[in-house]
Amino acid sequence: MTAEETLPFADWLRLREPADAAARAEDLLDAVRPRLTGDVPTVIHDLGSGTGSMSRWLAARLPGPQHWVLHDRDADLLARAAEGMTGVRAADGAPVTVRTRCGDLTRLTAADLADGALITASALLDMLSAEEIERVVAACVGRPALFAISVTGRVRLTPADPLDEAVEAAFNDHQRRTVDGRRLLGPDAAAATAAAFARHGVDVRERPSPWRLGPEQADLTAEWLRGWLAAACEQRPDLAGPAEAYARHRLADAAAGRLTVLVEHTDLFAGG
Repeated sequence: MTAEETLPFADWLRLREPADAAARAEDLLDAVRPRLTGDVPTVIHDLGSGTGSMSRWLAARLPGPQHWVLHDRDADLLARAAEGMTGVRAADGAPVTVRTRCGDLTRLTAADLADGALITASALLDMLSAEEIERVVAACVGRPALFAISVTGRVRLTPADPLDEAVEAAFNDHQRRTVDGRRLLGPDAAAATAAAFARHGVDVRERPSPWRLGPEQADLTAEWLRGWLAAACEQRPDLAGPAEAYARHRLADAAAGRLTVLVEHTDLFAGG
């Protein structure tokens, strides 16, 4: 299993969008909606917007006119995200507008986000280091923030296989690897984010937001499995041999609708 066997990143984001939408903890929006009233468009900053799945999902669930500011370091993804927002309306039919900002979101300051009534992100925190999370949290303090779909490191495949635990552990170690001098937090990121907000005196609510993948999500299950195994084998090359047979039978089970996967995530709402 190699990383080259997996989809291009933009295609992966497109494939996972329905699963993310189904998993997000929608009850956390009860703390958001009362803040977004009035005739003036509410400004919402989406950090690491990718192809815009979070903004599309959330804009349609919030009332009133909205102006989204999408942040990412990839200009191509930002262009896709802006195009994907075309025609999106608020929950009450109010207009939704969008602009993009290309750059390093971990260098954003409170001044950069000062006009925001809400800060959002999805599937972002686990790709950051402890220092970067501290900066992101500091920039968000003073306004509500909703961070969705952060991995916890826990997965459950049914039926089980003796290799599952070893692959899970190797994948989690890969998520915590050091990249260009940055030690990523991976499955520890959500807890680190909650602790950082707490140090600023900000209350945090947490909710589970698991992917539940069954026969209807066989394509996503297969692609997730390839990426999961590729990362595990990169971290532990000794797994490469056993992973070949494991991948064959797991992918066959997924294609036949015999495999279900629970991938645990957590959602955080800070500031209320």
